[in-house]
Amino acid sequence: MTTTDSTIPHDAAMGARKVLLQVRDLRVSYGGIQAVKGVDFEVREGELVSLIGSNGAGKTTTMKAITGTLPLAGGEIDYLGASIRGKGAWDLVHQGLAMVPEGRGVFARMTIVENLQMGAYIRNDKAGIAADIERVFTTFPRLKERRDQLAGTMSGGEQQMLAMGRALMCRPRVLLLDEPSMGLSPLMVDKIFEVIADVSRQGMTVLLVEQNASRALQIADRGYVMESGIITMSGGGREMLHDPRVRAAYLGE
Repeated sequence: MTTTDSTIPHDAAMGARKVLLQVRDLRVSYGGIQAVKGVDFEVREGELVSLIGSNGAGKTTTMKAITGTLPLAGGEIDYLGASIRGKGAWDLVHQGLAMVPEGRGVFARMTIVENLQMGAYIRNDKAGIAADIERVFTTFPRLKERRDQLAGTMSGGEQQMLAMGRALMCRPRVLLLDEPSMGLSPLMVDKIFEVIADVSRQGMTVLLVEQNASRALQIADRGYVMESGIITMSGGGREMLHDPRVRAAYLGE
């Protein structure tokens, strides 16, 4: 798949929504190697956008650049209509941009409840925080059962649930998810994608980076394919799911 043409039309209703996150000519380098080579994409309010591609395509690097954990070699990132280039993760969380990183990054020596409370560190509304913890427990009943368990003793799937719940505790405007299904059992993958779809249906704007192209495109409003540091294709999620180029490259057909 090498074409750069976007032959799949966007949903007209999506096109009328406000752009919350826009990436323009993004370039990121590691030493002398350019890992991201002029990437452009956007995420509109209320959308679930999937960025798919094989391992090493530059997806996680792109997410790290958006969240300020990697410096840019060039290009621009706009959030809510203003540049966030050079801003740190602390500032971005305060502005409503929250990320669930690859590898989950839970606080291993804290309990589940303490991890969730850490997700709300920018807030001071105790009643609201308590109510949101209960909402997370409703979404992930397994976390409620283990609320006083240390996060480091949980399974990978349980830690992914916790990482997602923790991110939701800051009440983000845009939720970034980096490879949420990596290393999980098929049953746990089903649960995680069910929750992502449910969060999206409730109005949350989501940017999902995922190697599991089939599952990501099934729930996406729109998708982008990334290969070797560039965007090679974009379009509606369902349309891309049935595109023969995507199916041949990522679904083994």
